[in-house]
Amino acid sequence: MKHRIVVLGAGYAGAFAAGNLARRLSPADIKITVVNAAPVFVERMRLHQLAIGQDLPVRKLADVFEGTGVRLRLARVTGLDPERRTVTVTGEDREDAVDDIAYDTLLYALGSSVAHHGVPGVAEHAFDVTGRSSALRLRERLAGLGEGGSVLVVGEGLTGIETATEFAESRPDLSVALAARGELGAWLSPKARHHLRRACERLGVTVHEHTRIDAVEPTRAIAADGRSVPADVIVWAAGFAVHPIAAASGLEVAETGQIVVDRTMRSVSHPDVYAAGDCAYVIGENGRPLPMSCASAGFTNMQATAAIIARLTGGEVPVTGLKYYGNHISLGRRDAIFQMVDGEVRSKSWYLGGRTAARLKSGVLKGAGWGIAHPTFGMPKRRRRLAAVGDEAGVRAAA
Repeated sequence: MKHRIVVLGAGYAGAFAAGNLARRLSPADIKITVVNAAPVFVERMRLHQLAIGQDLPVRKLADVFEGTGVRLRLARVTGLDPERRTVTVTGEDREDAVDDIAYDTLLYALGSSVAHHGVPGVAEHAFDVTGRSSALRLRERLAGLGEGGSVLVVGEGLTGIETATEFAESRPDLSVALAARGELGAWLSPKARHHLRRACERLGVTVHEHTRIDAVEPTRAIAADGRSVPADVIVWAAGFAVHPIAAASGLEVAETGQIVVDRTMRSVSHPDVYAAGDCAYVIGENGRPLPMSCASAGFTNMQATAAIIARLTGGEVPVTGLKYYGNHISLGRRDAIFQMVDGEVRSKSWYLGGRTAARLKSGVLKGAGWGIAHPTFGMPKRRRRLAAVGDEAGVRAAA
């Protein structure tokens, strides 16, 4: 029987990993199945563009994996049993169409969604840009917002900054504000922070610093000090949260619900399971957990696939780098900041800004999109065969 590899999620981590596995392992030995709820690849880093009305390329996953040998299963993951090595899914067409998918090696890459942090009213009244469906819902709401309408973005991280500046540039007829819990861009170098402030002023983004939002209502947000911040639309960009499936399954997880993995992205409690992307609790080279980000998805999926391939083919497991070099923040389509960081992820004095940084960010996005569209580009003529016997930790071919 072929060794069954199941990849949960086809985002930046899962899609790249599935293509890499298909490219480097022999189809004579391997059966790769990707499970994803949506039929298209979601460019999460560009969802704020989609929300404001810009048209993005639509890449159907069926087309992405066509001819690669990867089987695509459009379904929603509803359960995981790492003892039986099965994944429970619900079909896309019928909620009662429940099925179990067996695996020998599982790569868990379900990503993350918006974190409400228990703030009253967020689930009922706020919008977000963490998923395609939620971004399209926000797009419809913004399209119906007339001149003079107001938008409040809550969250001073990369998602919040990119969302607020993109909205202000694309819709100058709207009043756009950003609520930051502390100082805007506090983690940036002084010059980059000044660049960010000038960009917000140029675009007309009103910044409410030291403003923690404790409640959301239909047309306003309530700050911790009792202040009311009125807005026709409130966009919640105050962090990410992972799905509780991993914790409920019995896998060892961190307080965040992320799967605790070793340096090779292998679950510390279940060696048949690997994790990549936002759902993995990974300690970087600086001794700190990697943040939930597209960059982390790249690091972790490369390490996970390299480890899976090495262990299945009897090779030595390589170690890939887990070091950040900088943060890249779009400020609309014509401006951006690239902030270099040191080994402790502290901002260096040097940064790149303006149109050059914007072109660099655009190139990164286009490169990622091209990579997804060509998952097995440069496929070797001879792919590696599985070892006759799996390693001592339990990775083995299907009986």
